[in-house]
Amino acid sequence: MRNGKFGFGVLGCGVIAPTHVQAIKACSEAELVAVCDIDEAKGRKFAADQGGVTFYRDYREMVKDPAVDVVCICTPSGLHADGVIAAARAGKHVFCEKPLDIRRDRLSRMIDAVEKAGVTMGCVFQSRTMPDNIRIRRALQRGDLGKLTLADAFLKDYRSRAYYASAGWRGTWALDGGGALMNQGVHGIDLLTWLVDDQVERVFARTDHKVRDIEVEDTCVAALQFRSGAFGTIIGTTSCNPGETRRIELHGDVGTIICTGNKITRWAVAAEPDGRAKDIDHAQKAVEEGVTGDNKAVTAQGHVFLVADLVQAIQQGREPYVTPRSARQAVDLILAIYESARRRRDVAVRYA
Repeated sequence: MRNGKFGFGVLGCGVIAPTHVQAIKACSEAELVAVCDIDEAKGRKFAADQGGVTFYRDYREMVKDPAVDVVCICTPSGLHADGVIAAARAGKHVFCEKPLDIRRDRLSRMIDAVEKAGVTMGCVFQSRTMPDNIRIRRALQRGDLGKLTLADAFLKDYRSRAYYASAGWRGTWALDGGGALMNQGVHGIDLLTWLVDDQVERVFARTDHKVRDIEVEDTCVAALQFRSGAFGTIIGTTSCNPGETRRIELHGDVGTIICTGNKITRWAVAAEPDGRAKDIDHAQKAVEEGVTGDNKAVTAQGHVFLVADLVQAIQQGREPYVTPRSARQAVDLILAIYESARRRRDVAVRYA
């Protein structure tokens, strides 16, 4: 730290890096001190645009910089573990983009490295920070919907051919780790399981690339069985044109809550055990989210919350709002969905 501020270094100067920078600048106890990218021209320009902070081409050198206290991981998904492990071994705290990584062994190695080093790692699932989503989670924990019967996620995004051509790692198994689910849908999948505060036990799925000429899926349908006994579905795509705002539908024996984007758009609860649920005054008009069709339309609101929380967690010696072990569960579920589609059968979800 210098001048009472945590020094942040951003690893990867691509599409999401400016959002991290906005969040760092919004925190009075944080400052950007370094950036790193293997593309030297891009990285140096990014460093210059941020006031001439230190530029590194090799992340292993950046994590040695004594001015860097926290490393933001903004690299392609399949490279996340490398940056996290290097930062942890150098004694640096970490703020990692979604998904944590794309393979179970790498997820385990990075979490083990963080825990062994005794550093703090925050994870980016910003939908968990939105006020309406927090209200929904608390309502389900109270049992406001009674016995949960169905929990569905409709994740119908649009990504163009130009999007997949914009970077060599997009739409590949090696670095993207999957398609519509692992890259775009992971946010909604994490949100679904976080809202119901339950793990999916078994899945049956079908995936394919129906529109885009990519290795991975642009369309998926999956049937879920939660440990509580509730059923659910996930529909995840980047093949819907022009795309639809994310919708989560939660149904219990005494009520229903629907969340469109990050806003509650229906909240109906029965007044008596066997009565028909009636709408109550919680719903808002749905607002289309730009990120549905444009990966660059991410707002910084959630990142601002999570960066501030990470700084406070480090200061207070507590866990961050989104812990690594909770964040990896969405990837564990996605990997089970891929396994089910590959084997064309129902499979159990394996959690670490």
